[in-house]
Amino acid sequence: MAELPPLELPDNPRLTHNITHFARALRKAGLPIGPGRVIDAIRAVEAAGFTDKSDFYWVLHACFVNRPEHRRVFAQVFRLYWRDPRYMEHMMAMMLPAIRGVQEERKAEAGEKRAAEALLDGVEQEAPERPEGGDEEVQIDIDASMTMSREERLRTLDFEQMSTEEIAEAKRMLARLTLPVKPIPTRRGMASIQGRQLDWRRTLRAAMRQGGELRKLQMKAPRPRWPNLVVLCDISGSMSQYSRMVLHFLHAVANHKGAGWARVHAFTFGTRLTNITRHLATRDVDQALAAAGAEAQDWEGGTRIGECLHAFNRDWSRRVMGQGAVVLLITDGLDRDDADLLEKEIERLHLSARRLIWLNPLLRWDGFAPKAAGIRAMLPHVDSFRAGHSIATLEELAGAISRTDDAGEKARLMAMLAEG
Repeated sequence: MAELPPLELPDNPRLTHNITHFARALRKAGLPIGPGRVIDAIRAVEAAGFTDKSDFYWVLHACFVNRPEHRRVFAQVFRLYWRDPRYMEHMMAMMLPAIRGVQEERKAEAGEKRAAEALLDGVEQEAPERPEGGDEEVQIDIDASMTMSREERLRTLDFEQMSTEEIAEAKRMLARLTLPVKPIPTRRGMASIQGRQLDWRRTLRAAMRQGGELRKLQMKAPRPRWPNLVVLCDISGSMSQYSRMVLHFLHAVANHKGAGWARVHAFTFGTRLTNITRHLATRDVDQALAAAGAEAQDWEGGTRIGECLHAFNRDWSRRVMGQGAVVLLITDGLDRDDADLLEKEIERLHLSARRLIWLNPLLRWDGFAPKAAGIRAMLPHVDSFRAGHSIATLEELAGAISRTDDAGEKARLMAMLAEG
């Protein structure tokens, strides 16, 4: 085998250093980049030169990107690292904790926060020198340590109280969660050696092949049937932060093959109903939620729960509610529309579902009481009423979904209504 020629670095050692650091940032952002690709990129830049930004972009793109879902993250890291003269200020703005009531100057695009976190990851790491220059070097001091006690704190921390760094870590924890479900037993049978029910058809069919002699009894067991998961998520202004985290969780559930769900259908609603099921099938979570947000034009708007449930019952119920579907309703229930319409539609939804579970972040308050008209109209028609404001509450969903006896839960809901 012929030996490779020795690696000759470009004349500008700063450019070589920056390409290496750029590759390290891409790797932290999720791209599978090893040392070999870094060497290939340096050689490619040496051969192509560094004269045109567009050519430089596509040379590095050819060396570092081999999957469609990585293109957007690469583009964001490249823009922040190489092309934006104020990239450090933009990254720091995205990493700082969000302040309620203050609107951001520019909303981060899909993959942009991951790019910023990858570039700023490290302890006392000096900012790389930029080709376009800068006034002075910036020293970044970030504690990236992650301990078990911190994970425990994040599990119970309210989503709305998390900083940007904590939200990013919470999203990574949500991506590892699953929502398993037990199969629904049916009357249809399937061949099974360990089955306890005699399969007369297969037994007699086998006997006919043996001249009518009955040599072995064929057994069968109930054929399992997996239900659909239907999610109705409120994206109004009061629910926006919780909805984003829940949708991250649903993306992980929809893309987890071993959870057992037949299909996962997701809908968002504020002032209108939007089907975002196809967007959750996208492998990259940032691209999936960016596409879902672009289609749901009523994000952070008002709330018309009754009208949206009416649209779902009319247009989608028969399509997605078959096979004993489990419905997750994520909303705070603060609806100012007609309470009679809301009660009628939630009752119809309840009758169509195998189980209707309501996640309400208002339950995080110890003194919560169902005093709002919308909450009082919905509460009698749900099987389970749970909080949905933290990772721990989402982890407890599996037990609520698999539960078959709702007598105790119903008694608790009725007592809550009486006290309210």
